[in-house]
Amino acid sequence: MNAVEKLGIKLLHGLDPERAHGLALMALKAGLVPLPGPYTSDRLRCRVAGLELLNPVGLAAGFDKNAEVVDALTQAGFGFIETGAITPRAQPGNPKPRMFRLPEDQAVINRFGFNNAGMAAAAARLTRRSRTRPVPVGLNLGANKDSADRAGDFVQVFETCGPLVDFVTVNVSSPNTEKLRDLQGAQALHALLSRVIRVRDTGDRIIPVFVKIAPDLTDTEIAEIVDVAREVRLDGIIATNTTLDREGVKSARRGETGGLSGAPLFEKSTRVLARLSHATGGHMPLIGVGGVGSPEDAYTKIKAGAHAVQLYSAMAYQGLSLADRIARGLDELLAADGHANVHDATGTERDAWL
Repeated sequence: MNAVEKLGIKLLHGLDPERAHGLALMALKAGLVPLPGPYTSDRLRCRVAGLELLNPVGLAAGFDKNAEVVDALTQAGFGFIETGAITPRAQPGNPKPRMFRLPEDQAVINRFGFNNAGMAAAAARLTRRSRTRPVPVGLNLGANKDSADRAGDFVQVFETCGPLVDFVTVNVSSPNTEKLRDLQGAQALHALLSRVIRVRDTGDRIIPVFVKIAPDLTDTEIAEIVDVAREVRLDGIIATNTTLDREGVKSARRGETGGLSGAPLFEKSTRVLARLSHATGGHMPLIGVGGVGSPEDAYTKIKAGAHAVQLYSAMAYQGLSLADRIARGLDELLAADGHANVHDATGTERDAWL
């Protein structure tokens, strides 16, 4: 992180977090942020659920909710990016303030509630995105807060926007939409994913479908999700979303309602990841997310069972250049351990997390 980026972060931290985030998006739109392009090497190039990645370091959903800066983000150092979450109808989300920095913990709490401009606006932007860049773009699917058929909402967004992206994620794990996490139950999840997969399989182009799960699951619930994923032939699982747990959090903001992300989530999300890897025998593509803030964090997730990783919250403290630094550092760590490719390291230390 250079001096200019450090100064920019310092200035943004003087503002309300949501306002600062909006300014960061404006800077990307205006071309004011230097973008290095994705770093790659033979060790980092990999294939995950049919997606060809220049490196396995991805951007998690939430940073670019409305697909406003997709082209810029594909040049920011990530091997793949995920936009959204998008719901069928535009909705304002929960009342402000709804995002809080916890600098003592290198963490963030948010209770946005799927605030977004809706699928029509997202589709219009995704239609205009460049298709010449070799960085896969995914979309996080959400449901409207007042929907009578939330499973139907996921299908609607997929039908409208799915043909415009390279993969989709069914987000049933946000803690900020009441009862959304109920869709992680085996019966409800099977019904939902079956509908999405059925629509996907009748389209002109078959794209990977992932499901994103919560870190606050029991071993039994994890096993049930794996069974469902196999039954519906899901392409992969993203582990994990934010947590409601506050164990070990020191900040005075720890009592704010919402999902906690960042460094305190790392161990919890990595344990869930390892359990998924164990339950699937390492044969289902897994994306590890939760507390990734360094090359070592990314490498730990990979050794615990991840085929790729995602990050977001750490950028609030380390800047957008973090993606490039993690990719380069991960390459060095793989080389030091004698791995010819990142997939050679996947799951090599999984049992330590079980």
